[in-house]
Amino acid sequence: MTYGDCYKEAVRLLADNGVREAGLDARLLLESVCGTDRNTLLAHPEREVSAEEKARFDALVQRRCKREPLQYITNEQEFMGLTFETAPFTLIPRQDTECLVEEAMKEVHDGMAILDVCSGSGCILLSLLKYSNDCTGLGVDIDEKSVELSRRNSEKLGIPASFAVSDLFENVTGQYDIIVSNPPYIPSAVIDGLDPEVKDYEPRRALDGGEDGLDFYKRLSKEAKSHLKRGGYIFFEIGYDQKDAVLRILREDGYRDAECIRDLAGLDRVVKAWYTP
Repeated sequence: MTYGDCYKEAVRLLADNGVREAGLDARLLLESVCGTDRNTLLAHPEREVSAEEKARFDALVQRRCKREPLQYITNEQEFMGLTFETAPFTLIPRQDTECLVEEAMKEVHDGMAILDVCSGSGCILLSLLKYSNDCTGLGVDIDEKSVELSRRNSEKLGIPASFAVSDLFENVTGQYDIIVSNPPYIPSAVIDGLDPEVKDYEPRRALDGGEDGLDFYKRLSKEAKSHLKRGGYIFFEIGYDQKDAVLRILREDGYRDAECIRDLAGLDRVVKAWYTP
């Protein structure tokens, strides 16, 4: 079968199974199997796909038809211009979270110490270190496999960083200039109504923020104060409807100049504030 015919067949199957970006996903899966690039579909649709390649491609398409996320099938995701390894035990890096990195970068200066709480794949911390000078960083996550994954990403990308297993600040010592976190923030009752790619495949512990979605913000806000240097900043990613609640938590805990920043879609996405003991 030709490259172009394989692509068309996959697009039809994916679309029939409710995959929104069937064309994009079919192309990326085909490129993953055949070792090709985005130009192949346009320039060489007549390329013959071997029986072995076709069998591997069909298997991947069937996984995507079951709504398994593309990033868990290909085991990678682009974030801030970097390619991160992904795995089903940790949250998939999302473009929305790039807003958190971009806002934190505005307060990052040479030689700062950065702490990433709930670090997952390490994408936030490693991106901040990549685009800054002489900064040091620690990422902590409660999941041991996620910590191992972030260490692999650090090594593959050539970005030195430390990662450790910790329930929020449980195993954190010292103080930091910047603390960032993309914690679980989805209300428990909402999760079962999310897309299959999320509710059926991504780890619930990385999604579930408790009854009102605010459990982790309350803990982070209180515990972070012991680990922030004088005048240090804290940055949270938030849900689109959580601005007022998270700002209130920070202000009640003594943080200053708490504000919310919107993402490119115009949704409330990042909350920042600074703290002086």
